[in-house]
Amino acid sequence: MSEQINTIAKPASRNGVGPSSVALPPGQWQTIIDFLVEQFPAIPRSEWLARMQRGDVLDAHGKALSVSSGYQPNSKIFYFRNLPVEPRIPFDEVVLYQDDYLLAVDKPHFLPVTPAGRYLQETLLVRLKNSLGIDTLAPMHRIDRETAGLVLFTIQPHTRNLYQTLFRERSVSKEYEAIAPYRADLALPTTYRSRLLESAAFMKMEEVAGEANAETAIDLMEVQGALARYKLEPVSGQKHQLRAHMAALGIPIVNDRIYPELYPDEGAEQDYSQPLKLLAKTISFTDPISRQLRQFESRQSLSF
Repeated sequence: MSEQINTIAKPASRNGVGPSSVALPPGQWQTIIDFLVEQFPAIPRSEWLARMQRGDVLDAHGKALSVSSGYQPNSKIFYFRNLPVEPRIPFDEVVLYQDDYLLAVDKPHFLPVTPAGRYLQETLLVRLKNSLGIDTLAPMHRIDRETAGLVLFTIQPHTRNLYQTLFRERSVSKEYEAIAPYRADLALPTTYRSRLLESAAFMKMEEVAGEANAETAIDLMEVQGALARYKLEPVSGQKHQLRAHMAALGIPIVNDRIYPELYPDEGAEQDYSQPLKLLAKTISFTDPISRQLRQFESRQSLSF
């Protein structure tokens, strides 16, 4: 089995999209397609057949599998997924910096960072792979689809872990800006801490009792009528942390469709005139290779 695994070679991306993979456990399936139909009940047999006919299902050596291909346990297969034509998200990303190791990009609102769900080609990662021709791109971190601003990518696989470790070990300074209601009674600057966990509601985090796992420094930048511009500095990196913390303080970020109230997904009827007023403004860290200070700043701004 070890010899099999050592010879596995991940297929190259197609149209900027890398393949998914699945390990083949011991079992009594006669063919690969029998296993896939059982493993992924939401995908009909006809779809797997169509993928095989297109050459979109490959063995561990990159050879196309057919409907008659026998099941081989303790191996791995790769497959490419396809979506119907995706409506274009009508905003463009901007490359701010590129060298042999790093890529810094200004992401627009509404554009996901990586493929998921109904988003495949219309994601920042796939757009960049297609436009720059760099198949080895991988995000160092993530920001929400609704959030605009800085996203960093690694280029070289052999240095990827060095950069991603900076985020895991909280060795990166990040500043966000947000537009939210003004609370004259809220003493700022302040640091807000709470324990955030996945809630029963899809996509939503909730505060629960227990030791804090999320910490955000909050300061007031300016006031304009009933709204204010805030500087947010996440010390931790929990999902939706900034959005959840602002809502918990009674100042939910403008146009947030998840906090404090979860609204239905707009799907194809997305209202692009109401972006979430949250911007990943700056990122700074000491480069693990050059040991020099890296500082990046988004060129975007939030309007009231």
